[in-house]
Amino acid sequence: MQPVTRARLQIHFCVLLWGFTAILGKLITLPALPLVWWRMLMVVVALLLVPSVWRGLRALPRRLLLGYAGIGVLVSLHWLTFYAAIKLANASVAATCIALGPVFLSVVEPWIAGRRFEPRELLLGVAVVPGVALVAGGVPATMYLGMAVGVLSAILVALFGALNKRLVDHADPLTVTCVELGTGTLFLTLLAPLLSFGAPAFVLPGWHDTGLILILAFGCTLLPFALALVALRHMTAFGTQMVTNLEPIYAIVLAIPLLGEQHDLGWKFYAGVAVILGAVFIHPLLHRNPAPPAVEQLGASEAHGIVDPD
Repeated sequence: MQPVTRARLQIHFCVLLWGFTAILGKLITLPALPLVWWRMLMVVVALLLVPSVWRGLRALPRRLLLGYAGIGVLVSLHWLTFYAAIKLANASVAATCIALGPVFLSVVEPWIAGRRFEPRELLLGVAVVPGVALVAGGVPATMYLGMAVGVLSAILVALFGALNKRLVDHADPLTVTCVELGTGTLFLTLLAPLLSFGAPAFVLPGWHDTGLILILAFGCTLLPFALALVALRHMTAFGTQMVTNLEPIYAIVLAIPLLGEQHDLGWKFYAGVAVILGAVFIHPLLHRNPAPPAVEQLGASEAHGIVDPD
C-alpha cells in the first residue's frame, strides 16, 4: 500500500474515532464537568509517562508555557460547553454546532493574526446563516439552550485554533498537548465549586461510565492523536482539511443507529446541516494551499475541521 493511501485511511479512521466522542458524551451519565475533568486527567497522566514529554517540559520557555497554558483554559471551556450541549440537546445538535467552527475561525483568525480580512470569508459566514435558521427550526424548543451552548463551543474552538496557529511551531506536539490539557484540568478543578452549586463536583464514576471514559480518553484522544502524527507526514493540509470536515457527518450518522436521535429532529434540521456542511467544505476550496494543520490542535479538539486558512 502506498504511504499516501495508508495516510488517508489513517486520517479517516481518526476522524471516525473523533466522531464517536459525541456519542460517548451522550452515553456517559456523568454531567459535563466531571466527564471532561476525568477525560483530561486521564490523558495528562498518560502523557506524563512519556519521557520525551518531560524533556519537552524542561526545555519550554516560560513565555511559551504561559501561552500554552492560556490556550489550555480555552480548550477546557470548549470541551465543557461541547459536552454540555450534548447533555442539554443531543449528539447530533452538538456536532452540527461544532461544524460552525471553521466559519467562526474565518472571522476570528484575521483579528488574532493581524492579517487582512477577506471579503469572501464574510460571504462564507453569511451563507451559513440560513443553515443555522433551518437547524433551529428542526429541533424542539427544549433543545434551544443546548444549541446556544454548542455555538459557544464552536466560537471557543475557533479562538484556541487561531491562537494555537501562532505558537504551533515552537514546541513538541505531545508536550504542548500535555501543557494545554494539564492546565485545563487545573482550571476546571478551580472552576468546579462555582458550577457545582454545593453538590460534589468530582464524583467517582461507576463501572459503566469508567469504561466509556477510558474509551473516550485513550480510544478517541490518544490513539487518533498518535495516528494523526504519522499520517500528516504524507498528506497535504488541504487533503487533511477535507477529511476532517467529515467529523460532524460521522457523528450524526452514528447517532441515528446508536442513539435513535432521528426521532427527535425534523427535516429542517437535516436541511440546515447540509447547508452548514456545504459551507464548511467550500472553505478549504477558497484556500487551496493552507499551512499544515497543528497536530496537537487535532488532538485537543477532535479535529473539527480547524486548520490555518491562509
